[in-house]
Amino acid sequence: MEKKKYLSVGEAAKAVNTTSETLRHYDRIGLVKPSRKDEWTNYRYYTEHDIVMLNTIKALQLMDLSLQEIKKVLQYDNLEEIVSFLSEAEKKADEKIKTLEYSKSKIRAAKADYERKLRLYSEPQSKIALKDIQERVILLSDTLETPTLDNLWNYLSHFYERIPPELKGKFYFEDMAGIYTEDGKPRLFALCIRHEDIDGIKKLPGGRYICATCTEDDREQVMQKLIRTANEEYGKDPSFTVQIIIVSGILHWDYELQVYIGQ
Repeated sequence: MEKKKYLSVGEAAKAVNTTSETLRHYDRIGLVKPSRKDEWTNYRYYTEHDIVMLNTIKALQLMDLSLQEIKKVLQYDNLEEIVSFLSEAEKKADEKIKTLEYSKSKIRAAKADYERKLRLYSEPQSKIALKDIQERVILLSDTLETPTLDNLWNYLSHFYERIPPELKGKFYFEDMAGIYTEDGKPRLFALCIRHEDIDGIKKLPGGRYICATCTEDDREQVMQKLIRTANEEYGKDPSFTVQIIIVSGILHWDYELQVYIGQ
């Protein structure tokens, strides 16, 4: 018969990443008793089965169960009931993991937003970049002028609703939002990947654009800077401007401003 391997209370505590006093407490309340206790020294010794039990208890505590509730479950006489309970706990753990992963993605997005803002604050002047951008086809909104939490939440549905029913299958949009401004009138747009000619379709010419990123706070200032640059350095008086909306956090978005200066 294979001889059991025993761990001291300190070794067992280290194996499950807890303290020796926690294991002594579990012993005192009858939650997990060591498989062996020296009657002379009162030293506690644990087996691999005990380690499994201790790890199970830690996992169940993460499911917001109290030690008394866990003790009650583990003292069930019916092994099928224990297996059934642990199976249900496993399902709840999966749900909690999904929720935490979703929360983590939102926290990561918010962190990226604040990191971006930190960089902007440390760089008082927005850098202007010259980009070659291919011709784009956009569909202008007939009612929306500026981005809001409400209209960005389900952005593309607004544009699909603009399409005549018989042509809906002919349209496909990129997952992005933007603002097209001409003659001082801003209109939100969707970028078309596939389209037909309908009211609201507009082609943005391919060529060189001077671009800069900005936040909502300095958007007006940066746009004026781009237009001045187009006038003074390139001799152009832009007839339209484009603002690509960059969702950067849970409740935030930034912009890439684009001003066309020709081929």
